[in-house]
Amino acid sequence: MALPPTEINQEMLNKLLAKFGVSSCKYVDILGLEPDYLKTFSNPVRAVVLTFPLTTKLEEFRNKKAEEQKGKNLNSEVFYLKQTLENSSGLVALIHTVASNKDFVSFSDDYSLKSYIEKINIEKSAAGSSEERGKLLEKNEALLSDFKSVAAEGFVRPDGGDQCHVLVLVPANKPLTEIDGHLDRPIDHGPLSESFLENAVHICKQYTEQAKDEVRFSAVALVKDA
Repeated sequence: MALPPTEINQEMLNKLLAKFGVSSCKYVDILGLEPDYLKTFSNPVRAVVLTFPLTTKLEEFRNKKAEEQKGKNLNSEVFYLKQTLENSSGLVALIHTVASNKDFVSFSDDYSLKSYIEKINIEKSAAGSSEERGKLLEKNEALLSDFKSVAAEGFVRPDGGDQCHVLVLVPANKPLTEIDGHLDRPIDHGPLSESFLENAVHICKQYTEQAKDEVRFSAVALVKDA
């Protein structure tokens, strides 16, 4: 099963938040990784979404980091699901940012995303693994229908070219955590040493430095909507 190949950008993600009944937060573009630019963020940042082409070198770098995580305990504050639907990177990234920040966002009643997250929280024994959560997403017709309705508004990625890859960074309960729906588990980067945004950008730079000639990197931040 595949979803429409949508662009992953500030406008599309904010349309999805509205469609899913999520308020008190919004996505904004991160236009640079320099310290002076990061100081322009006045609203609290609670997640960063990094999009990049998964070249061979970047895939090797990502897999090496994942291998180093084996044997570590997972942070229970992090919501993680395995991406099993083709072209669902944007949807999965949004779910990871929102569900890992439930104290930061507001949900309207009777909306598909809230129902999906609540179902997992209630039925932990039936949806305890990341794979089971991914399968539940596959079966959630209301949530997928909402996603497709936004994709139909003109955010479909043109055919051809490399597929983008997406990861999410969240400050769940202080450790900096990297979430990639294609990996078996999140990556724990340890306690925050500076502000969350500065720590998250440090991880982003690790990826950009692996492909210095590559320009197809983009990032957005989930911030408090004042």
